[in-house]
Amino acid sequence: MPTNRCVATAICRTFVFVVLSLSLALTLSAQIQHSSSATWRFAVSGDSRNCGDIVMPAIAAGVRAEGAAFYWHLGDFRAMSNFDEDYRKTHPQAGISQYFAQAWPDFIQHQLTPFGDLPIFLGIGNHELVAPKTRADYIAQFADWLNQPVIQRQRLADNPSDYMLRIYYHWIDRGVDFISMDNASYDMFDAGQMSWFNKVLANDAKNSAIRTVVVGMHAALPDSSSAGHSMNDSAQEQETGRKVYAQLSAFRRSTGKNVYVLASHSHFVMNNVYDTACHKDDVLDGWITGSAGAVRYRLPPALDGASIAMTDVYGYLLATVAPDGKITFQFKEIKQSDVPAGVVNEFSPDLVKWCFQQNASKYQPSGPTCGEAPLGDERE
Repeated sequence: MPTNRCVATAICRTFVFVVLSLSLALTLSAQIQHSSSATWRFAVSGDSRNCGDIVMPAIAAGVRAEGAAFYWHLGDFRAMSNFDEDYRKTHPQAGISQYFAQAWPDFIQHQLTPFGDLPIFLGIGNHELVAPKTRADYIAQFADWLNQPVIQRQRLADNPSDYMLRIYYHWIDRGVDFISMDNASYDMFDAGQMSWFNKVLANDAKNSAIRTVVVGMHAALPDSSSAGHSMNDSAQEQETGRKVYAQLSAFRRSTGKNVYVLASHSHFVMNNVYDTACHKDDVLDGWITGSAGAVRYRLPPALDGASIAMTDVYGYLLATVAPDGKITFQFKEIKQSDVPAGVVNEFSPDLVKWCFQQNASKYQPSGPTCGEAPLGDERE
């Protein structure tokens, strides 16, 4: 009799466990279905050098207030080629060695910490590679962001034996594959990154759960409205950038899935940046949003198909993802009055005013030529 009771108890416990597990699975399934059928948001911008310590806390407040799921920074955290004006204000006696040692920790403290627990994804810009900084230094400093759980899980899902930390990566969220690429130097995209990108895109084509691909990078792909400050800068970038553009275009045609390309590097805001004579009837939906604090450039001479083109502004793109995976982008401007009081007190009202009224350059990127030779513009 005791043996029978023991068996019965074990069976009952197993039954209860199965019921609870099934209930949990059904609940999670319902949550996933609900979340995938709901509209949701994310935010993106880049180039937060010069005045980023002042502008980025205001961006963080805006992004959080909008209920964005995450923020994506497309590179150029600190100037590195010279002292950022905000850093110089709080470190007036710092030498170059001190600046090199403190610039990235300063970025983390002043620009990332204000986001609190909101997930942040980082892309690399050319100013992250100003000598003596290297990609190895970048990985060491930002490993926590490059290996956060969602990125690590995706990397191992793609290849269970891939434990290598990389600057380029991707993650999937509610049917959208976000692909963060590295074109921070003239030798990109290299063979390894191109091979990886091909595999990611091939898997997305086969995966019916993926409705949308969003590719983010620092410099825009070749032949954009801002071609003079883009991947047209070198032969390697121009060749591989055009290949990536062609692959994304072919992916969109063959699958019918949504494709969006986001970049910064040029310090202004523009939409429809690939609606140029170089692409004619093969236009990808693309934005440039180098608006997170860097010195503002002049707009290109020809705006081509852009319906939004602004400079001397700061802000971020707020992206709204519809249930079918289509994304609409809205530029959310940050004004001087949006800067938190604590930031104004730390950096002074005069510097805040200077950042909003005088942080500008006469530099104007040239437009596309559609020729074979790279334009060879020096990166700023």
